[in-house]
Amino acid sequence: MDVATAPFCQVVDGRSGSIRVGGHLTPRSAGLLTATVQALRTVGRTRVVLDLRDLEAADDLGLRVVRGLRERVAAAGGRLVLLHLPEGPLSPPRR
Repeated sequence: MDVATAPFCQVVDGRSGSIRVGGHLTPRSAGLLTATVQALRTVGRTRVVLDLRDLEAADDLGLRVVRGLRERVAAAGGRLVLLHLPEGPLSPPRR
């Protein structure tokens, strides 16, 4: 499977400001996730919860994007909460 087309999904609850992520986190899907977080922030959510329980795989760049997003949200006075972080290493998405 091509990493650029690896499956990714996000379920957004606008009322609670939460995003449940599933599938493969790649630079492309991390960009989609960034846009979703920014949209929640634009409508007034100062706290956004990112639930990673269904994350199956991630590459280094995708994880760096999430880390940078967390830092940018904090710098803007908000908070990005990460739930259900994997205990062990995530395998990279299959190519």
